[in-house]
Amino acid sequence: MAFSRRRKHHLHLHRLRSLFQVLSVVSGALLILFAILFFLSSPDESKHFHLRRHQTYVNEVVQDPVTNGGSVFSIPSSGGKLDRDIWSSRNAKFFYGCSNASAKFTKAEAITHPTRYLAIATSGGLNQQRTGITDAVVAARILNATLVVPMLDQKSFWKDASNFTDIFDGDWFISFLSKDVKIIKQLPKRGGRTWTPYTMRVPRKCSERCYVNRVLPVLLKKNAVQLNKFDYRLANKLDTDLQKLRCRVNYHALKFAHPILEMGKMLVQRMRMRSKNYIALHLRFEPDMLAFSSCDYGGGEKERNELGAIRKRWKTLHKNNPDKERRQGRCPLTPEEVGLMLRALGYGSDVHIYVASGEVYGGEESLRPLKELFPNFHSKDTIATRKELGPFSSFSSRMAALDFIVCDESDVFVTNNNGNMARILAGRRKYFGHKPTIRPNAKKLYRVFLGRKNMTWEEFASRIRTLQRGFMGEPMEVRAGRGEFHENPSTCICEDSEAREKLKADSKHKKHRKLDDLSKKDVMAIDDQNGYDENDVPEWPDLEDEEEDQSGPQEKLLYNATGSDYDAFSSDEPELEVMLSD
Repeated sequence: MAFSRRRKHHLHLHRLRSLFQVLSVVSGALLILFAILFFLSSPDESKHFHLRRHQTYVNEVVQDPVTNGGSVFSIPSSGGKLDRDIWSSRNAKFFYGCSNASAKFTKAEAITHPTRYLAIATSGGLNQQRTGITDAVVAARILNATLVVPMLDQKSFWKDASNFTDIFDGDWFISFLSKDVKIIKQLPKRGGRTWTPYTMRVPRKCSERCYVNRVLPVLLKKNAVQLNKFDYRLANKLDTDLQKLRCRVNYHALKFAHPILEMGKMLVQRMRMRSKNYIALHLRFEPDMLAFSSCDYGGGEKERNELGAIRKRWKTLHKNNPDKERRQGRCPLTPEEVGLMLRALGYGSDVHIYVASGEVYGGEESLRPLKELFPNFHSKDTIATRKELGPFSSFSSRMAALDFIVCDESDVFVTNNNGNMARILAGRRKYFGHKPTIRPNAKKLYRVFLGRKNMTWEEFASRIRTLQRGFMGEPMEVRAGRGEFHENPSTCICEDSEAREKLKADSKHKKHRKLDDLSKKDVMAIDDQNGYDENDVPEWPDLEDEEEDQSGPQEKLLYNATGSDYDAFSSDEPELEVMLSD
């Protein structure tokens, strides 16, 4: 019997051990299953590279480290009520573009030497080449030479086979500038043979004296000189008449070719059909741009390898500290950050945005936060058919020209970097009426974006608006002579002093009328209390000291919907503004 009890005890222990083993196996299997599920559900690092460290979601609740309470970072769908018109610049009506030559600027036929020919070969993309073309006209004027229609860059990164006349109206270019510089389509033959010019290069920012000392002696000897890699090869500060010549070239003589103008006009019209006002955004978030910036966008090892491979294209590009670059404001904002900035500046979710951009790094996943903030999201590919874009799609410069036109005609232009297109459009929009041009104050905005989870939306928006003062394209934000001339053509911006004085007089008259409605006793009381002065009128910012404009009668310029086609006629009226289309 004792044996039987021992046998039952051992049998019981054996069953317990077996049950324990089964439970262990099941538990282990469950742990493995949970681990697999966790791994599969983890976000793919490559798909969430765009500022992983500070993502934003609507109605996101974050802990406030100061109060230890829950402060809500809730992004509103509307832009809110502001004390300014978000679609126009203050005081823009008091300034206008003025680029006429002065009476002392001698006509081209009187100063051009018949044995001097200047040719140039441009460098870079469309807008970099545009700066070269503009400066080439001025260089020919300095050298008293005949200019050969510039050759466009067909070999660099963009590999666009377009000629000058494929992008610009060559006949208009020659005729418009005929009084300033003699221009021919090609070099004449010499001894019955094609004339090959002597090639050379000039340093960047070459001054008038530099051209006279370096190029003129060669030109006198060889008679025909070609300047290669011609981009930013002319000094920023020149004689007033030469600066105004720059403006005449850039803003009037360089008119896009007819097919580009017509397609650009159609794109603008389609944006206007969707909304009365629209924003154009030069996003500039392509892989090459990010690689060149040396910035970190939170994509980990995959991002570093991808952008690092692209960086190898530039052999002289040094490896920089990504955090330092961001602190210095040298990193483009992410699409998400651009969207948050615009919402903080008063642009609601109903606003239509045209995005001028190449391949966006990260694709749709990168654009998703911006599209959630602004669902009315357009590009030339969404508002035009593939067939309509067919004649342009194989040529990067022609596609860039279409974006240029739509951005130029936009009510608000937002640039995400300080590249060639951004600078040229900023200067152009100042010249043609100071249309709002928003440049992110990236150096200051960096800390706001970094710490936004620790503040409410109201605090975030208030800081953004404060930091963006001076970066909104308002008149006189930038001191005359500062920055690139193509971005800040201060010599070619004049003040309509009559309109300003009229406004002051109207303001003064209204104040007097209010006072006349009061009794004499009340007036005396107000004088005693407030120190009223009849000359008390609104104050305006002082204009920067500039050389007095000695130009003759201004041209009245009619600016059509494409931003590039002009009709000019002489006028004897002393000051006439550049007229903008509605």
